[in-house]
Amino acid sequence: MAKKNKTVFVCQECGHESAKWVGQCICGAWNSMVEEKIIDAPVSDTRRRTSSGSKPSRLKEVGAAGEYQRIDTGIGELNRVLGGGLVRGSLTLISGEPGIGKSTMIIQAAANLAESLGTVLYVSGEESEEQIKMRADRVCGQLSANLYILAETNMEQIVAACENLKPKFLVIDSIQTMYTQTLDSVPGSVSQVRDVGNQLMKLGKTGDIPVFIVAHVTKNGELAGPKIVEHLVDCVLNFTGERDHDLRILRAYKNRFGTTSEIGAFQMEEGGLREIRNLSGTFLESTEASAEGSVITAVYEGSRPVLFEVQALTAPANVGFARRTSVGVDHQRLNMILAVLEKKVGITMINQDVYVNVVGGMRPDSTSIDLGVALAVYSSIRSITSAKRTIAIGEVGLTGELRSVQNAEKIVMEAARMGYEQIILPRKNADKIDPKATGGMCRIIGAKNLYDAIEAYRGE
Repeated sequence: MAKKNKTVFVCQECGHESAKWVGQCICGAWNSMVEEKIIDAPVSDTRRRTSSGSKPSRLKEVGAAGEYQRIDTGIGELNRVLGGGLVRGSLTLISGEPGIGKSTMIIQAAANLAESLGTVLYVSGEESEEQIKMRADRVCGQLSANLYILAETNMEQIVAACENLKPKFLVIDSIQTMYTQTLDSVPGSVSQVRDVGNQLMKLGKTGDIPVFIVAHVTKNGELAGPKIVEHLVDCVLNFTGERDHDLRILRAYKNRFGTTSEIGAFQMEEGGLREIRNLSGTFLESTEASAEGSVITAVYEGSRPVLFEVQALTAPANVGFARRTSVGVDHQRLNMILAVLEKKVGITMINQDVYVNVVGGMRPDSTSIDLGVALAVYSSIRSITSAKRTIAIGEVGLTGELRSVQNAEKIVMEAARMGYEQIILPRKNADKIDPKATGGMCRIIGAKNLYDAIEAYRGE
């Protein structure tokens, strides 16, 4: 059936519509009426994002600041990563390895929102209602009457349930198990995931419902399914952690309503996930006594500095090529630092196995840890330790110079608060920091190159 066209005349000054052209608009403007054609489209068209008309709007007249207030999830670290809380109508995709704690965090957030916001619908395509109830009893305690559970994989049934229930918050666990009956392909296929994602986007945007979507990951840790889903959603979160550690880190790889530099820290306990407020203290629990190959360094994540320990171990290589093993440090970056140590400091590394580890499961991607890695390797190969509790930050260049890092002054303040006696950092950063800012608790040492930093570490 051919689509019907409707012709209207719209004033370019005030937006007034008229069925026929007039010389003067009701706003008083002359010859401001322009012709527009509107094509009627069926409301049942699931490919459309909204069911409202497609009339252009003036950007300055769209919405108001008060309409985009954040919704508190009841979990401070989750709010931090989201940019201050949930936004109405937003779609958030969360991924992580099996058993890492995705469903635990979401059921805790759902229980909190059911208490404060109203009706919450948790849709599960992987677990039964009884299984989710057991988890909720264990991690949430007393449950609100506003929290509903639906074990369903058919999107048409889910949409119908949302129309009847009108939830304020929706959870889909997981998108790979959902399917729409308009397609014949199996759940989890590219076409099914793409179409289900479109339906969830329409459901969230038209009803102003914040939607949490759980997604599977591949064996390489990447999101499974078509890339189009990541483009559709407003926020992509990744939940990581080590099996042998209780620490869990939440990162945002995409966020249309906030920064992607924030991280959230949790500790997995028997009663669920517990927020970690003092992340640096968690990483530095056992660093009272200095040891060979151990150096404290720091990065600035989002709005807070994080201090942690870098350990290095060097040993003579017995046969073949020397081994280079790193955990938490980029392997190519480690090879570059070792080459600079050999060329600029005069340390022979060709016959040394080198093992570097970031304690606690932290995986920093900042170059500010370069100096900490270099000093840890030097400490191990020379069997020396610093006489004072020291923190080292700075990017190491190929010529051996130390390049400045961002937010160094905030890292210095955190080091003083944690009781460290001195901090070694690039000279450009040190020149901009007032020594009185730490109250004399922490000595600031500016180093021009790697050689100067090593001398400061040795106490010379």
